[in-house]
Amino acid sequence: MPEEFAKLRRLMEGPMAKHGRREYVQVLRLLESFQLADLHAAVKQALHLGAIGFDAVKRLTLCRVERRPPRLDLSIYPYLPRATVETTSTKAYMRLLSSDAGEAA
Repeated sequence: MPEEFAKLRRLMEGPMAKHGRREYVQVLRLLESFQLADLHAAVKQALHLGAIGFDAVKRLTLCRVERRPPRLDLSIYPYLPRATVETTSTKAYMRLLSSDAGEAA
């Protein structure tokens, strides 16, 4: 199996423990219906998107096979961590620079 599958397994089993193990087995069972190349591409895409779960991988696989763009609603995955990135103000950055310059003098 490609290395992305091992990474997916670690990410699924980490926060979701037993449930994550079951979901990973479900991902592997997708090989009963889909080609390894299609599933592998979907797993890579899921990892890139941070959509770690059986439903996301299945959806991405189906979209790949049906040749249509995926539309993932991450709100149905409440256990996934949400990342918020704020824009840093220039003033805050300049304050950091000026405090470093003051300490070095």
